[in-house]
Amino acid sequence: MQLIVLGSGTSVPHPHRSASAYWLQTDAGTLLLDVSPDATHRMAQENLDWPNLDAIWISHFHLDHFGGLPPFLVGARWAPQMQQRRKPLSIYGPHGLVALIDAINDANNYKLLQLAFPVEIVEVEAGENFEILPGLRMTTFSTPHTPESLAIRLIDKSDKVFVYTSDTSFSEELIQFASGATLLLLECSFRRNKPVATHLDLSEAARLIEASQPQKAVLTHLYPEWDEVDFRQEVGSLTTRPVLEALDGLRLEF
Repeated sequence: MQLIVLGSGTSVPHPHRSASAYWLQTDAGTLLLDVSPDATHRMAQENLDWPNLDAIWISHFHLDHFGGLPPFLVGARWAPQMQQRRKPLSIYGPHGLVALIDAINDANNYKLLQLAFPVEIVEVEAGENFEILPGLRMTTFSTPHTPESLAIRLIDKSDKVFVYTSDTSFSEELIQFASGATLLLLECSFRRNKPVATHLDLSEAARLIEASQPQKAVLTHLYPEWDEVDFRQEVGSLTTRPVLEALDGLRLEF
């Protein structure tokens, strides 16, 4: 598998960090994990094969994770690269995804789903285990962020495990869900003294990493306060596990 970070930041404007979006290349196909308003152009900037994207995962309905989906669908209708596409695009997300897309569609008759190829929208509950692409299994887990927020655990045919928490606060159950990941993509919004309960700060993220023991972890969803600190020094003071800072354009093979 290969992870490409399209957006390592948040909804706060930043010159070097786009909002949440991640491209996952697997033997089974390609997945776009969350679709921030920046995601459509970031895929093009990274020269990814976005016209042949196989599936999209929406973790929750905050706009820095979902807001780029309608523009992507509009763009797909007009993009010359997608006029000959016939294979379906699957969009997975929590309960309420269909109603949300319908509401946006009805607001201005955007014709979001009137494309040259079929679009399948699949609503997923917490605790489901299913094949998102042939040979790639996904399990979902409810995270303490919003009522619909879901983390995912992906396992491919070679038993590589990828876990993406998306936005979350700390929970003991999340440790078990993330346990033994080949790569753990974990939010770490704040360095310390987090102003909201529904995100992680570094001490909580380090606790999750130490307890779940991934082969490698990547901290993402970083607010601008991270610009003022030495990432390696801060993280190294709390965990000895291999931990990387997510940066827009980071590419990791695992």
